[in-house]
Amino acid sequence: SRALTQLLFTVVILQGAVLVRLILAYTLSSHNSLQKRIGQGQFPITQNVTVVEGGTANMTCRVDYNDNTSLQWSNPAQQTLFFGNKKALRDHRIELVLASSQELVIKISDVSLSDEGQYTCSLFTMPVKTTKAFLTVLGVPGRPEITGFTKPAMEGDVIALTCTTPGSKPAANIRWFRNDQEVQGTKEANATGKSFAVRSSLQFQVDRRDDGVAYTCSVEHVSLPNPYMTTEVLEVHYAPHLEITHSLIIPQEGHYFKLECVSIGNPIPEPVLWSKDGGELPDIERMIVEGRELTITTLNKTDNGTYRCEASNHLGTSSAEYILFVYDPNALDQHGPDHALIGGVVAVVVFITLCLIIVLGRYLARHKGTYLTHEAKGAEDAPDADTAIINAEGNHVHAEEKKEYFI
Repeated sequence: SRALTQLLFTVVILQGAVLVRLILAYTLSSHNSLQKRIGQGQFPITQNVTVVEGGTANMTCRVDYNDNTSLQWSNPAQQTLFFGNKKALRDHRIELVLASSQELVIKISDVSLSDEGQYTCSLFTMPVKTTKAFLTVLGVPGRPEITGFTKPAMEGDVIALTCTTPGSKPAANIRWFRNDQEVQGTKEANATGKSFAVRSSLQFQVDRRDDGVAYTCSVEHVSLPNPYMTTEVLEVHYAPHLEITHSLIIPQEGHYFKLECVSIGNPIPEPVLWSKDGGELPDIERMIVEGRELTITTLNKTDNGTYRCEASNHLGTSSAEYILFVYDPNALDQHGPDHALIGGVVAVVVFITLCLIIVLGRYLARHKGTYLTHEAKGAEDAPDADTAIINAEGNHVHAEEKKEYFI
């Protein structure tokens, strides 16, 4: 009995030891799994940041799991900016936004190009874990300026327009427009420190068509919501060209008549000088000159001749001529039979057309009657109805033969 009791006691002790060992193994396994998950979550997470020069950059570092381990931000020079909620670098532009066990957010105001670089977030575990975040600073281009044009240009000159914009990062893009149409220029970008000075040039020969044309330089950049633009309006001087316009198609005696000397040139050619047949105007009482206009108040036959206007600017002189012939109103009235002649010709044409239509109608009618006559031929001389039908059928056959032969 005593031996049995000792045996049972030994078995219970062994089973208890096994159970304790299993419990310890499960606990250790769960702890290791938890530590592994925590170790995986204890890793700082950051994001790259892009900001325009002069703007504000928010730098965020976070961890999913943290056992109260401190976070730290450092700049590209590895100077500590913030260790937890404690500021380490004396820079009034850098401020703390949020500090907790799982997140550290700082703010950099009035960002400059020198702030660009790789920032480091550190999690002070054993060992220390770090993550990088790159701060990109966009340099805003300066307002463009067009140089190289001296007003005014002379027709035939070769001019060069150059548009320059400093301070862009990355290098800005420059586009040229002639009025509303894009034209191609040559581009050049020069690095000045961390930014670029960009220039683009146009070279061309000007003529009178370029006078008053607007050349626009447009600067485009990722930092600009809308392009910067500047415009240069060309002024081109060229020699004059004159033409004479008149107020009447057929000048008649007694009519009011006006000639205008239309001039094209830059500068405007002045003054306008009028002459007749190589000399001065003969009748200044009836021939009135007002600027570019010559008015003859009452035309008569003595006004016949060649009228000339002349004007000049510093690039040359131009002239135009008009030959005036004054018609007699009575002579124009005698040309009435010409209209009657035209009416007569129209009447003859209409009459001939009607005659052709009548002849063609009669021709078609006669051929149709002949065809019907041949159809009935043979039926008239038949002694009885049966013979008439046979003869008619025969004539139908002949008619078909004739018809085929005709075709």
